[in-house]
Amino acid sequence: MALLCIRGDWYLYFWLIYCKVYSAIIWFVGNHCRGSDKARSVISGSVGNQSPSGLPRVRTRRRKPQQHKVKHIVALVRRPSLRRIVMAPGAAAHAMMEDKAKTLNGALANVSMRTRRISQFAPLLIALVGLPARGKSQLAHRLSRHLNWNGESTKVFDCSEYRRKHMALYGTHDIFRADNQQGSAIRRQSAREAVQDAVLWLKDGNSVAIFDGTNITREQRRELNEYCLSDMGFRILFIECVCEDQELLERNIIEILHYSADYKAMSEEQAVDDLRKKLEHYMRQYEPIDGNLEGVSFVRVENMGETVTAHKVAGQKESGILGYLSGMRAFPQTIYFTRHGESEYNVLGRIGGDANLSPRGQRYAIALAEHINSKASCEPMAVWTSEMRRTKQTASDIMAPKRALRALNELDAGICEGLTYEEMQERFPQEFAWRDQDKLRYRYPWGESYIDIMTRLRPVLSALEDEHNVVVVGHQAVLRCMLGYFLDAKLDELPYMTVPLHTIVKLTSYGYKYKVEMVKLPVECVDTHRKQPKNCSITRTTADALVTVPSHYDTLPSNLWQSSEAQL
Repeated sequence: MALLCIRGDWYLYFWLIYCKVYSAIIWFVGNHCRGSDKARSVISGSVGNQSPSGLPRVRTRRRKPQQHKVKHIVALVRRPSLRRIVMAPGAAAHAMMEDKAKTLNGALANVSMRTRRISQFAPLLIALVGLPARGKSQLAHRLSRHLNWNGESTKVFDCSEYRRKHMALYGTHDIFRADNQQGSAIRRQSAREAVQDAVLWLKDGNSVAIFDGTNITREQRRELNEYCLSDMGFRILFIECVCEDQELLERNIIEILHYSADYKAMSEEQAVDDLRKKLEHYMRQYEPIDGNLEGVSFVRVENMGETVTAHKVAGQKESGILGYLSGMRAFPQTIYFTRHGESEYNVLGRIGGDANLSPRGQRYAIALAEHINSKASCEPMAVWTSEMRRTKQTASDIMAPKRALRALNELDAGICEGLTYEEMQERFPQEFAWRDQDKLRYRYPWGESYIDIMTRLRPVLSALEDEHNVVVVGHQAVLRCMLGYFLDAKLDELPYMTVPLHTIVKLTSYGYKYKVEMVKLPVECVDTHRKQPKNCSITRTTADALVTVPSHYDTLPSNLWQSSEAQL
């Protein structure tokens, strides 16, 4: 009996343990489900008094957001703009989304892909648009000069020059009539040749080509735009020149009559009549650029920079061009350039420094003041100098407002400041040879190069283009760069341009060119111009290195030149 009682207790004991374990498992599973899915617990609590058919409806709502969420993600990868269509539930919305994507992709392939594949670094063709005598040629050459100075190799292709190649002598205005088939054929052929040469220029690795033509019809512009974008892969920008200012228009017409090769063999009356009828022919065919009708990138310039309007202008080069056109003005101007009077360092053959004028330099300052003051009495003048003493002393007696500009300071020779060429060859023969090999790009140790001068002169030149009757008293290297800009000289020629002492260089604008006059004042001075030697090797002898060095008075003490002229 005792054994049976013990066995019964064990059975009861195991049964209680089994129930406890089973209850614990059920409790744990129940709590875990409620904690991981709060939405299910809330729904179960809220629908406890509802019919059993409510649960499937709740589960359907839970599954649909998951299904549309997947579709939404896939659609966003394809096309972010279709988000609203994807949010509509159902298979019909999904089909609508697919059709919309196919339609948009097809349209974008036809419209946008052509412009997308043209790089921002692709060559740029600038095509001018407008009637004759509206300043197109002047704008083209001024823009070319500006771009070349900023490192963009640019060239102007004038359609009129190509037309003259097909005509031994300009006849009359009849060639510009729309119904003149022979004349129209010649003009179309000339335009094609100009564009072809412009394309070859760009293919050779140059940056910008300017097509100086009328391009007055929409068909001409459409064909040129299509040819550049689709066939050549070049960027293209149209610049339309409009002139409503009668004074400016008359001045442009007078310049055409005086300087155009078409009217050299005509009398003044014949030339005026012919040009008037030529303008009438062009005006009958002229179709101004309309942004609503033409999908081209263009800039409209009114009255040579008075008003500038841009349409679809994009790109680094185009933005820079737009900025230049916005500040451009077309007024006749006269600019005077002169170096400072002979300085003490000039006499001793030393470069750089901040020396005073020599006695002969002081005489030049007096003579310069007399020459400029006689002109300033008739019309207002302005004087720009550097911050160096020798330029301020040279301009001290000129009766006009003066402005000292840091950008006009002479080239900084670094460790070679104040040395003669003989001392440079003795101390730094390798540097001296490197300078002779590439004088434009050579930079003195801790100093500057001609390229550095060009960079700091950019704002000064931009301001000077719009000034009139300005006297610039500067230094040899600086004036070389400034004259090279206005005369559109090649960059490698700048370091060897001749800018002698005690000489006034007068620039007078006519059209897009400048006439140069050299006025030598009767005051003696040394010659500081040094030509490039033939032997620029590092291993050359001292005699070869100094063969082109100008003569100077390096054996005399510098304080001698600080005395008065009578003592000298």
